Amino acid sequence: MSVQSELIRKLKAAEPEMIAIRRYLHEHPEVSFHEEATAAYIKDFYVQNGMTPVPYGDGYGFAINIDSGKPGRTLALRADFDALAVQEDNNLSFRSQNAGVMHACGHDGHTAYLMILARELNSIRTSLKGRVRIIHQPAEEVSPGGAKGMIAAGVLDNVDNIIGVHVMSSMPAGSVNYHLNETQTGRANFTLTFTGQGGHASMPHLANDAIVAGSYFVTALQTVVSRRIDPFDTASVTIGSFDGVGSFNAIKQAVTLKGDVRVMKESTRKTVRTQIEQLVHGVEVMFGVQAQLDYDDNYPVLVNDPQLTTQVIDSIRNAKLDVVTSINDCGPQDPSEDFAYFAQAIPATFFYVGCDIGDGKAHPHHSPEFMMAESALLVAAEAAGVATLDYLQ
Repeated sequence: MSVQSELIRKLKAAEPEMIAIRRYLHEHPEVSFHEEATAAYIKDFYVQNGMTPVPYGDGYGFAINIDSGKPGRTLALRADFDALAVQEDNNLSFRSQNAGVMHACGHDGHTAYLMILARELNSIRTSLKGRVRIIHQPAEEVSPGGAKGMIAAGVLDNVDNIIGVHVMSSMPAGSVNYHLNETQTGRANFTLTFTGQGGHASMPHLANDAIVAGSYFVTALQTVVSRRIDPFDTASVTIGSFDGVGSFNAIKQAVTLKGDVRVMKESTRKTVRTQIEQLVHGVEVMFGVQAQLDYDDNYPVLVNDPQLTTQVIDSIRNAKLDVVTSINDCGPQDPSEDFAYFAQAIPATFFYVGCDIGDGKAHPHHSPEFMMAESALLVAAEAAGVATLDYLQ
């Protein structure tokens, strides 16, 4: 039996265990930077299987090293394990037991598939060359993210390349999807407070209405993309929160807005920030208000290395896996992802496994109704597994 056939056999046999792990994690979610019990559960799995977790960073992240004992390259595989502050609205036997917290993005599935794949790779390590570093990363969802701290602590030291996988409810179950070069947007967030002068609604001339200033800013903000960004570039600017709650007859002294920025080029990021800062200053002058802008440029554009990505997809395609129904170039994806920090540091690829449950309804990521086809776990494990074998051999 070939090494690949042996690995596939082991992964198929372990699929029920993979699903059980995913369901346990789904029942016990923890939000970013608070994943203490989740990390302990994952570490215990490795200790029970004779593998040693090595901590990295100032959060709950750690890595597992699988060494063949033979010279060769080092490949890292990464999965994230944080959940979101979302109240689950699904009728599942394993629905979240933690009020207001839910695995609404599939990180429970990422963790489950990688745990089993790591164990099975370790069991055949003497048949490999080089090394595999398994990276379990916390805090993907919240800036500054967990990747930066782990990289600063050396988790990528002596690593040549890294692979990440994300399940996607917008893609058909059984599909493997990829894109070359710029693949996911970079992100920024900002909080903006306008402060004027409060007063009585019947005497607006004695006040300075912060709601009017804030509203003008929201309207003018739409010109940043429509009039300052090349139509062939990708950018979006969204105001997700406008804190203007007050009384019907009182003029607000201050309002706070929260915004989101997405770009597909780092040069576009600079343009958007400069334009927002200029708009803020203009509103200050026009309305005689004071503005406080807290602008956080965080996750970079995720760039898939073309050579590595092509190699990984060719490996999956040539393996003719029976669980993979299609392999597609899915084009650039709108969300942002802190795997981009790993991809900045070393050549990387991030591909997608479809997990649409096929009921004809939308179950979008980050929503209370997010659901995933658990068959995606085995697809992810087999796809990443054969890519790893080809890379090392």
